[in-house]
Amino acid sequence: MKHLCTICARGGSKGVPGKNLRPLLGKPLVVHTVEQARACGLFVAIAVSSDSEAILEASRGAGADVLVRRPPELASDTAAKVPAIRHCLETAERQLGRSFAIFVDLDATSPLRLPQDIVGAVRLLEERGASSVITGAPARHSPYFTLVELDARGTPRLSKKLERPVERRQDAPPCYDMNGSVYVWRRDAFLRDPAVFYDDTALFEMPPERSVDIDSELDFQIVEMLMRKRG
Repeated sequence: MKHLCTICARGGSKGVPGKNLRPLLGKPLVVHTVEQARACGLFVAIAVSSDSEAILEASRGAGADVLVRRPPELASDTAAKVPAIRHCLETAERQLGRSFAIFVDLDATSPLRLPQDIVGAVRLLEERGASSVITGAPARHSPYFTLVELDARGTPRLSKKLERPVERRQDAPPCYDMNGSVYVWRRDAFLRDPAVFYDDTALFEMPPERSVDIDSELDFQIVEMLMRKRG
C-alpha cells in the first residue's frame, strides 16, 4: 500500500437531498465508497472531505483515516469539484506528514464500482506513465450517429460529422460516457495544473452495470436495484 485515496462528499444535494447519508442496502451511501477503498488494498490512508459532520463521522466509522472539514466556499452548489479535491489532498498530506506520488479520488455517488476497478485504473496509470486516468463506459448515444445539437436556427444537427457519413451505429468511432467513478492522478501533474484532462490522460473502461452515477431519485432506484441483483 503506497497511495492516498480522497473522497469528497458534500452535505447538500438538490437532485437527491441528503444523498451521501441516505441508506443504500442498510448503509449510508458514502460508507460503500470508504469500504471499497479499504477493500482494494492500495491505500496508506483514506481521506474524506465534507462540510457535514454527520458524513465525516459516518466515514470515520467505516474506516476513513483523515477527516477534512471543507470550507464553505468549496461546498456550495456552484463550487467545482477539482478545487475541493486539491484541498483534501493538501490537507491530508499535511496531517499525515508525507506526500504521495499517486492519489485516487473516488466519487461517493458511484457505489456500483468494484475494488478491482480501482486497482485496474491505478495499474493503467502506472503502465502507461500517464498523468491521469479517468473511467468511463461505452456511450449510449454516439455524437457521430444519434447525439444532436441545435444550431443557431434551432435545427438539430449531428454533434460530430465525418467525411463519410456513418450509416450504422456499429461503424461509428468508439465513444465513452465518463462515469465519474474513479480518477487517478500523478500528484505533481495535478498540483502543477489541477485538471481532469491532460494530453496523456488514459481511460479505464468499466461496464455499464457498474457505471451509474447517482444524480436523481431514478438513479438511486436503479443503483439499489442493481446492487440487490448482484447480492
